[in-house]
Amino acid sequence: MAKPNSPSPKKSPKAEPAAFRVVAYVTDAAVPAVIPYPELTHINYAFLIPNADGTFAQMNSWMPGELVRLAHQQNVKVLISVGGWGWDKQFTSLAANPATRTAFVQNLVKIVEQHSFDGADIDWEFPDPDQSSQNFLALMQELRAALPKDKLLTAAVAALGQNAAVIPSESFGLMDFVNIMVYDNSGPQHSSMDFAQSALDYWLGRGLPPSKTVLGVPFYAQPADISYGKIIKADPAAAQVDEISYAGMLINYNGIPTIQAKTRLAMQRASGIMFWTLEMDASGDLSLLKAINQVVSEGGFK
Repeated sequence: MAKPNSPSPKKSPKAEPAAFRVVAYVTDAAVPAVIPYPELTHINYAFLIPNADGTFAQMNSWMPGELVRLAHQQNVKVLISVGGWGWDKQFTSLAANPATRTAFVQNLVKIVEQHSFDGADIDWEFPDPDQSSQNFLALMQELRAALPKDKLLTAAVAALGQNAAVIPSESFGLMDFVNIMVYDNSGPQHSSMDFAQSALDYWLGRGLPPSKTVLGVPFYAQPADISYGKIIKADPAAAQVDEISYAGMLINYNGIPTIQAKTRLAMQRASGIMFWTLEMDASGDLSLLKAINQVVSEGGFK
């Protein structure tokens, strides 16, 4: 996950989305049968792991089918998310070679069609500030051309700093929307409101349309990636704050008030909210996803 620096770009106009996206990253740790599909618009199934030769590591044999089947019954779209943290070397290699880049695209399109995914989400963390940046663009261009028109193409990108700057602006037109990972900042608060505002300033200031901008939030604490669900199980009152002492250390996260404030921010300036990950949420009235949907419903989007 990125640890970006904060530039000072100019402000951008507010979004006027026709619909508000609620995008969940879901891993094999989730149970498809208990996912609250009506509270979501999109699911990114993570992860399909790329190899340097343009092939992929074997994917879970049963999870995609069950996830897609149940999601589609509730009109929720499911994308296959490719990559994630730690696969930069493979992306860099395959995207640099026209043959392996084409193999990657062809293999990914086959997987999308085979499993009835609604598209692909590219999570390359992160292209280097050299030829890799242009190779990212070439990869996205080939993917957009190869995917059927009714399939979505998205990407997960860094919030700020050099890891964000390497994403070419020319790629914006190729993507249906962009998931901005506004968490794991290098400061004491890994996902503050100021960080969210700065990330939106940056990306909208670069020309990413508000209609394609999705604000990412964490369902976990730093340090140690402790899930929000575990925090609430230990102390239900922690849902109303962003910082507590847990197992002898001070941890920082987003409680319900901050998540709802960020949802309102995304409704004002973007067109959706994304989170990592669904299975890290708490259940019942203290669920962060439920808190998001309360704000979305108040805004007239549901």
